[in-house]
Amino acid sequence: MILDYIQGIMLTVLEIICCKMFFESFGEKRSENSLKNNAVIFSLIICCYLAVLVFHNRFIFKQILVIVMFAMFMTAYIKIQFWKSIVLSLLFQGLLLSADYLTLWVNVSFFKSIADINKYHLIGASMITVISKIILFLIVILIRKKIGDKTSDVLSNTDLLRFMFFPIFTIFTIIALIITSGSIENQRQNNVLLAISLCLAGMNLFVFYLINDILKREIRVRESELFRMRAKNQTDMYRSVSENFVKQRKITHEYKNQILCIESLINTENYEELKNYIKNISGHLSTELDYIKTNNVIVDAILNSKYRETLEKGIIFIFQLNDLSEINLSDEDIVVILSNLLSNAIEACEKYPGKKVIKLKFIEEGGNIIISVKNTYNGKLEIRDGEIQTSKIYDNDEHGIGIKNIIDVIEKYQGSYTIQNDKEEFYFSIMLPNFKK
Repeated sequence: MILDYIQGIMLTVLEIICCKMFFESFGEKRSENSLKNNAVIFSLIICCYLAVLVFHNRFIFKQILVIVMFAMFMTAYIKIQFWKSIVLSLLFQGLLLSADYLTLWVNVSFFKSIADINKYHLIGASMITVISKIILFLIVILIRKKIGDKTSDVLSNTDLLRFMFFPIFTIFTIIALIITSGSIENQRQNNVLLAISLCLAGMNLFVFYLINDILKREIRVRESELFRMRAKNQTDMYRSVSENFVKQRKITHEYKNQILCIESLINTENYEELKNYIKNISGHLSTELDYIKTNNVIVDAILNSKYRETLEKGIIFIFQLNDLSEINLSDEDIVVILSNLLSNAIEACEKYPGKKVIKLKFIEEGGNIIISVKNTYNGKLEIRDGEIQTSKIYDNDEHGIGIKNIIDVIEKYQGSYTIQNDKEEFYFSIMLPNFKK
């Protein structure tokens, strides 16, 4: 009798944790207080267990009561409206019943009838129930992967398949235990087999949350690095703008002095010296003025700063630009894309022994913003599914983070990108829709 109660509690715990995971795929927690959240989940477990215990002979009423309790407690746990919580509760209960009936159908097909299971396998029906909960767990994981939180994005499809091996292995192990239990007449040995199956199911949940915690820590580290890189890019951009502003003020002051000098030479009719003076300051001005003007202050500041850097490092910088005054990109996102692309390209060119060339295309055309950078590089590069896998040029952590930053911006604007390498050239092309301001 005690074992029946323990079994009931364990199965309820498995159901509620699956319910919690299911709801977490559709909303954020209302509170980060672990004690409060655990209290909500624990209360739901107790209430559901009591409902099942008291109304086990009234199936319809029990189902309605459980659905309402799921909705109430999950509304307290997740930031979600009550009516949406009711809908999700109905969906989850549908998944739960589907998993139960699917498991029952498969096993009845195998044993011919449920009576055979109870007759020849003293705990066969209980183990089948455990299998149904593991199948429910698998379904919830797939839903979480499809529409879940950030940790689901970090877990690749390959990693997910590897993780799936554990619950699938558990299912087959429990099936083997069911078959084995047919030759065991001792109730105590059967109880041990049931305990093993419940522990295996619990281990699935433990492994899942262990992996989930590891992924969350990885996300926090990545976000910290992304923030640091963005702050660095912003600082570099503002420093460049500030330097340009100071330079312009200095040039303006020099203009006034030069105009006064020109005016004085004209008044004294010293035209020969005036001619030489104008020729001298004309050559000086050509080296001080900004080379690139797109009518976008941020773009101009970054490109002129990078252009001067390429001149100092002996890199040929070829660019195709047009009027960028109407592009609908935030200043921060412009900095992320241009600073990272050009910084990586400049560093790659520095390590290239041959002719160092960077080609930039940044235009607004046909309702789209097109940004592409092509540069010479020296290193082995493997591109798989549009992502850089290995590279001597891009093995630095900051490069990897910089590229992730760029891809985040692209996804933010629902754009697309292409990464290619052709012989000794690396190519990164971006297309973003230019939504009307």
